[in-house]
Amino acid sequence: MISYQTEGVRMPNIKRRETTAWIKAVAAMYGRKIGDIGYLFCNDEKILEVNREYLAHDYFTDIITFDYCEGTTLNGDLVISLDTVRSNAELFHKTYDEELHRVIIHGILHLCGLHDKAPGEREQMEAAENRALALRKR
Repeated sequence: MISYQTEGVRMPNIKRRETTAWIKAVAAMYGRKIGDIGYLFCNDEKILEVNREYLAHDYFTDIITFDYCEGTTLNGDLVISLDTVRSNAELFHKTYDEELHRVIIHGILHLCGLHDKAPGEREQMEAAENRALALRKR
């Protein structure tokens, strides 16, 4: 089950049923199935609080992914700052909708085992995001 919640922001204009089907399709590409996934859309203030409390990081970010996966079943909580999504959309010359969906799937890709911190991983993550975004547009 995938749930979508907000704290301190309005729910983004996403088509939940279509987004859920897309997320399931992307997970299936990696041999995974969806268990319990919770999205929390929030503002920069909240994501900074979560980053400090749970990760001891003192900076803003677009997404924090908490991984509770079991085997091939994806379980996790994904906290997304809509403020940072909006800023990044401008910075990267993308639409807000495209950047939002990129971040939505970025967390799922982390749960599927992809990383983006070590050398070369960022490029692999971006390629996986682009493949997933292309699948959404079909």
